[in-house]
Amino acid sequence: MTEVAKAYGGALYELSIENGNTDDILNQLTALKDGFTENPKFAKLLNAPNLKKQERLEILDNSFKDKIDISLLNFMKILVENSYINYFCECVTEFRNRYNADNNIIDVTAVTAITLSDELIQKLRTKLEAVTGKKVSVTNKVDTKIIAGIELQMEGARLESSVKSKIDAIRKSLLNLTAY
Repeated sequence: MTEVAKAYGGALYELSIENGNTDDILNQLTALKDGFTENPKFAKLLNAPNLKKQERLEILDNSFKDKIDISLLNFMKILVENSYINYFCECVTEFRNRYNADNNIIDVTAVTAITLSDELIQKLRTKLEAVTGKKVSVTNKVDTKIIAGIELQMEGARLESSVKSKIDAIRKSLLNLTAY
């Protein structure tokens, strides 16, 4: 995480605490981050050197005024004015990290061969909450290389119980045997 993201994302988080709207800001940030990810040309437009800063700010106003919280719109304008809009997604990550720490939440990514049903995600969440003692937010990502089983990524750790990881371990053992 860059210092820019820590400073700006952290400042937005502190402002949202003062305003009492951290949940709303987090939801809006998440939606905006998803939008930037789906439409990378929009983020490039906000950073385009051939546009004056005022034009880029007008694009933000035209796109988001009266649609998102004014403090979030102003935050995005500050990023554009300081040529830091390319750090937006990292700022969102910093905001979420601070929010999660204050609310005893951990983010878990469950990587599976197929999409998990809502029921299975809820069962996984319940089990992980019992084990960790924290609230758990589960995101499911599909990776067909997993074959079967599950890979959990949480708090910088990776727990694997997949056929792929077992095959990889066997492959590694065999390679070590043939090296002698």
